[in-house]
Amino acid sequence: MVRNRHKAGREIPEVSFAAPAGTPAGVEVLSLADLRHRVSGERLAIPQRPDFHHLITPGAGTLRHTVDFTAHRLAPGSWLWVRPGQVQQWDDLTDVEGTLVLFRQDFLDPATTAAARVEDPHAPVLRRPRSDDDARALRLAADHLAAEFRALGQLPLEIHTVALRHLLAVLVLRLAHLTASAGASAPEPEPEPDSTYVRFRDAVEKDFARTRRVEDYAAALGYSPRTLSRAALASTGLGAKELIDRRVVLEAKRLLAHSDRPAARIAGRLGFSSATHFSKYFHQRTGQTPIAFRDSVRGRRPG
Repeated sequence: MVRNRHKAGREIPEVSFAAPAGTPAGVEVLSLADLRHRVSGERLAIPQRPDFHHLITPGAGTLRHTVDFTAHRLAPGSWLWVRPGQVQQWDDLTDVEGTLVLFRQDFLDPATTAAARVEDPHAPVLRRPRSDDDARALRLAADHLAAEFRALGQLPLEIHTVALRHLLAVLVLRLAHLTASAGASAPEPEPEPDSTYVRFRDAVEKDFARTRRVEDYAAALGYSPRTLSRAALASTGLGAKELIDRRVVLEAKRLLAHSDRPAARIAGRLGFSSATHFSKYFHQRTGQTPIAFRDSVRGRRPG
């Protein structure tokens, strides 16, 4: 399933994909019971930042799972899509049954990757079916994928791999067109975000460690700061500066949870002139010092 690589001076393991022996490289389907048997609850509770995708759905019980420091509670039929680079923590799985699909992004064909926005770091984590038909289609897609994964040896390996790629594409495409909102009587397409906001959001994703000034993004994109602020507010309810700060704080939290880097190194990586400046900035926006945040995340235990 995964391979943990421990580096000197690092308490949090790096998690990379490792296909089970003899299976197609790039995808694995297992039950949460299988996961419990392979990995101890204590190890699962450690913050991890995998380099591959997780699709998680409970079939019985309530799944509690933290993604980028936001706690989610999933009832049967709901899904979580955790993307590479996001920090996740598992909670107690003792009374939860369900399915876990792991895949490398390059296992999917380019058309599926584009249509499902697989590379979108801003896509919602939580996915809920909006109708009984949605729920049945997702369950069927997941069951078919799991059955094919377990059918290793019934087809030549290259044909088995192609079948898995197509079946995973069905599941991913269906999940990509769900939203976190529940109770809608019929599926409706998600509205396309404002193009100005999208350009600003993508620029922040690329350059948040270089600048935290709205004026710099406005100049680079050819807008006024006020135009960026209006676009951000209309699309998210937040101002442009708040969006920049939230992205910086998120990356700071990821680095603090995932590594043993001292605050001075994290400050430098995020473009701060000093550890003191970074600590003040982080405390103002989270109410905690960087080290207190790291201790609080690492002190979490299942249960």
